[in-house]
Amino acid sequence: LLRQLLPESFVLAALGGVAGLVVSKWTIGLLNGLLPGEIASALHISLHPQSVWFALARALATGLLFGLFPALHSTRPDLDAALRAGSGKLSDARAASRFRTGLVTSQIALSMALLISAGLFVKSLNNISRVDLGLKVDGVVTFGIAPSRNGYEFPRARTLFANIHDALVAVPGVTGATTAVVPLLAGNNWGNSVSVQGFKKGPDTDSDSRFNEVGPDYFKVLGVPMIAGREFTESDVLGAPTVAIVNETFAKKFGLGRDAVGKFMGRNRGDTLDLEIVGLVKDARYSEVKNEVPPVFFVPVKQDSTMGQIHFYVRGPPDSRALLRAVQGVVSRLDPNLPVEGLKTLPQQVRENVFLDHMIGTLSALFALLATLLAAVGLYGVLSYSVAQRSREIGVRMALGADGRSVRGMVLRQVGLMTLVGGAIGVAGAIALGRAARSMLFGLEGHDPLVIAASVVALTFVAFGAGYIPARRASRIDPMQALRYE
Repeated sequence: LLRQLLPESFVLAALGGVAGLVVSKWTIGLLNGLLPGEIASALHISLHPQSVWFALARALATGLLFGLFPALHSTRPDLDAALRAGSGKLSDARAASRFRTGLVTSQIALSMALLISAGLFVKSLNNISRVDLGLKVDGVVTFGIAPSRNGYEFPRARTLFANIHDALVAVPGVTGATTAVVPLLAGNNWGNSVSVQGFKKGPDTDSDSRFNEVGPDYFKVLGVPMIAGREFTESDVLGAPTVAIVNETFAKKFGLGRDAVGKFMGRNRGDTLDLEIVGLVKDARYSEVKNEVPPVFFVPVKQDSTMGQIHFYVRGPPDSRALLRAVQGVVSRLDPNLPVEGLKTLPQQVRENVFLDHMIGTLSALFALLATLLAAVGLYGVLSYSVAQRSREIGVRMALGADGRSVRGMVLRQVGLMTLVGGAIGVAGAIALGRAARSMLFGLEGHDPLVIAASVVALTFVAFGAGYIPARRASRIDPMQALRYE
């Protein structure tokens, strides 16, 4: 009996393992699509032979483990009870029935936990998509160049930057171009300790601020509103009075309020106030989409004599494909040996900034759907087997007056009990998992009543949908045929 039953289990496990490898190949393709280009090329995510053999070995081990129990059980039948029942079959032991029911209940619990977790990550991703960045990203293309790596000295690099800027502005459809040393929403955080007029510093005073060096029309091109004062102009160059622009958070932190324009500040740890604040701008995200806006001050990039690399921001039409091609051509005409780094649209930069949230949300949703499908298949299989084993019992009930509705209710009550127990366990597990993953969720506290309710309704619908077919089949059993067959 073991030699007959175990090969069947191994064949099923091998077929399931091969199907799982197909799903994993699709998942890896999706994962590579979600990763930014630089990370995807560095990680080289693919289906390695070692992983394939490991997965197949696990599948066969699963087949052995879960095929051995029923195979051993079938070799120890209660022959006396089976013969007295007149069925000619081996009777189904209660232990085996409880084992099958326990497995399906565990699948339901896992599905519930994954559905709720996926719902939390999807809602977190939705919260991220509604974050006010404080700037207008549509139609903006960004890229970086580093001529210092190609041996450019500062005077030559400065000329190259100016030539690229003028060539970009001349591209048809371009409405503005500007530059920055610190790339926007790229995870870079450059900071200085500052001194501000009227702000008293002590040994333990937090006087740190983020900063950036930007070109003329930086805030106009990126759509960041000016509150007071002016932007940097072409006259803010080396030798001209040193100036700065600050954001709202900077003005609030250092007690400037709305009267920041005209005040003086200094950078680094000295007390020299040599920068005149000439502008106050609205807050905009600096390095991370999900982080709060830090205090930031801006200085003219043309007043830096050590600049060896820079990032350009070019605003054009909403469809940026033509502009992306034009940028590459502009740089190639001026220096064919100068590589263009990170050429992309600003919306793409925003997506890459939160790629981990997109990846976790998408994969968790896929795994939750897969687990729910497996739970539905398992529930259907267990109930179908249970109905087949109870054909005689159902026939007797219907012969004694039970109608199809009561028989369907009997089967669906079993569905409801497994869903209730498994769902409760899954909800508890999802709440615990949500609390552990709270740092990865945006705008959520690790649980959400709406997500839990939607997951419960969805899984209940799937469970009763899977159980209805066996219940309907049971309600259509002919009592005379069931009793005659038994």
